[in-house]
Amino acid sequence: MKVLFRNIAPLKSNNSTAGIIRGCWDLKKTKVMDLVKFVQDEFVPKNEFPEFGAGDTVTVYYMIKEGDKERTQFFKGVVIQRRGAGITETFTIRKIGANGVGVERIFPVNSPILEKIEINKKGLVRRARIFYLRDLTGKKARIKERRV
Repeated sequence: MKVLFRNIAPLKSNNSTAGIIRGCWDLKKTKVMDLVKFVQDEFVPKNEFPEFGAGDTVTVYYMIKEGDKERTQFFKGVVIQRRGAGITETFTIRKIGANGVGVERIFPVNSPILEKIEINKKGLVRRARIFYLRDLTGKKARIKERRV
């Protein structure tokens, strides 16, 4: 039995080859995870943002909805980590707010509320997740800039 995703209608055929055949997916010879990955790749819209990683200082512009009004707000800080893959990929940004209190925010990469991401500085770090930055204050919390 085959399923046609575009119309969500089952098709019957004698063709026994596995994989994608003219927009169809053969359910007998594939794994469920392959099916989920195929659906995510086909139907989930992906945002196109510049490449960035841990240690980079970025500004994220995102939509805020307050009642009937929509406005754009930005969050500028250092990327602490990027995690996940595909549709579930997220990144964490940390900034120092009022009175020296650290504020962290997690953004999904494929979220429709994200408008754009600007890279302000490329940081030179040796780790993919720089959680040690949470314990540092003052000049110790600075990250060296990578020359491009």
